[in-house]
Amino acid sequence: MNQRYGLFWGVTAVFLGLLVFLWDSSSKGVVALQIVFGAVFLLGVYDLFQSRHSILRNYPLLGHFRFFAEKISPEIHQYFIENDTSGTPFSKNQRSLIYERAKSIEGLMPFGTELNVYSPKYFYMKHSLTAHRNQNTDYRLIVGGENCLKPYDCSVLNISAMSYGALGGRAIEAMNLGAKSGHFYHCTGEGGVSPYHLKHGGDLVWQIGTGYFGCRNKNGNFDPAIFQKTAAHPSVKMIEIKLSQGAKPGHGGVLPAAKVSREIAEARGVAEHEDCISPPSHSAFSTPLELCAFIKTLRDLSGGKPIGFKLCIGFESEFFSICKAMKETDILPDFITVDGGEGGTGAAPQELSDHVGWPSDLGLHFVHQTLIGCGLRDRIKIAAAGKIFSSMAMIRLFLLGADWCNAARAFMMSVGCIQARLCHTNKCPVGVATMDKSRQRALVVQDKAPRAYQFHKNTLSALGELLGACGVDHPGEISWKFFSKNDPLYLKVKDSFIAPEAFLKKRGPEELQRLWDLSQAESFVTA
Repeated sequence: MNQRYGLFWGVTAVFLGLLVFLWDSSSKGVVALQIVFGAVFLLGVYDLFQSRHSILRNYPLLGHFRFFAEKISPEIHQYFIENDTSGTPFSKNQRSLIYERAKSIEGLMPFGTELNVYSPKYFYMKHSLTAHRNQNTDYRLIVGGENCLKPYDCSVLNISAMSYGALGGRAIEAMNLGAKSGHFYHCTGEGGVSPYHLKHGGDLVWQIGTGYFGCRNKNGNFDPAIFQKTAAHPSVKMIEIKLSQGAKPGHGGVLPAAKVSREIAEARGVAEHEDCISPPSHSAFSTPLELCAFIKTLRDLSGGKPIGFKLCIGFESEFFSICKAMKETDILPDFITVDGGEGGTGAAPQELSDHVGWPSDLGLHFVHQTLIGCGLRDRIKIAAAGKIFSSMAMIRLFLLGADWCNAARAFMMSVGCIQARLCHTNKCPVGVATMDKSRQRALVVQDKAPRAYQFHKNTLSALGELLGACGVDHPGEISWKFFSKNDPLYLKVKDSFIAPEAFLKKRGPEELQRLWDLSQAESFVTA
């Protein structure tokens, strides 16, 4: 007998035996066994003749155990196999740190670090004998250039872009209420400003993506009048134009018609139960000069609120072109948000998520150095996004040029996310990344909102301890002198430091200077 069919023949034999020898039995137990084994026998027969799964045709019944093992493999790996430091995207230690800070549990580590301090990837700070304890750790900065009439008092840690639709209403509410309590901002994502964003009055950064959700006409193009109405809302403190996203740069998206509920349709300004399409690129502008004009339009329509844009770096020359347009028009964004390829998303094609877009470290350093090299750095603030979960992760980005940081997945975890990685299925087990009302029931806003607030507060408190250990008071004082010149981060970027206005004086690094000279304000395409 072929071993591949062993289980099927065994079930068949038991089923036939129950029928032949116990056919007249009136015992409920026997009848139940006949029904169970009969159902399993029929499943095996179906497996033999179905054409969808090859493994079931060759291994009837037995093949289902493989599918079951495959289904629970991520959970088995996460809970029983991975060690404290190896898990991805966030390790067990990283997740635990977020949960502890969200719950205000003192996160102390006994017996010493688990990191290999002699690893080539090890990153460390120098401490000072003038160390002190920073009392006020509510670190802030003012965002808004000379043309901004309503500058914003910004925390150095905020909630990064996550749309209503990707997250459920209760998760949006919990984060926004936490932002309200801690006086930090909550970026709406490109899905528009929903009632859940506005319910508790937390500060918002309204993100405008390629679909112009919440400010579009019936043809899907930008509508100034609709934009002006929402931008005037007192909760909307800044506006961010999304050029690209780290997790899926150069990729649009489609929210299937089945998921476009009445609430989502109203928030996005689209038709209910029709596919909601987000194109790969903008229709309101197609050149760097037109981008600058669009920035001015949004600033004027919003009454002078800070306007910025978000991007993941791709071609260096394209960012150079934007800088040349800014120099030519003297129209500047108030801030630039730099995302990285390690950033998160509810769903993205694997190749795009794994292999497209610069990592945040390199992209942030490039943007910072480019603005120095063209004489604009002191007029534009830089925010950094991409896998931020701790004060040390923030320090790393401050070192590379960030003025403040935005975190998405860390705040998701603060309100209950367990990294189940089911965001794209609408079956989030904790009610965060789902529109299923029955699943959202698990998330109690009044319980989770304080955790978003506490994660922010305790992370900044930890940041204050790090800064105090170095003998400084504010993240703006961080520089390379606090780090070894043999650090892997320094070695990665050391050949791309640029002197002030170097590009304008033809003194930039050779390859970058060549690309700068070829770039043009009139087009994203190099000459």
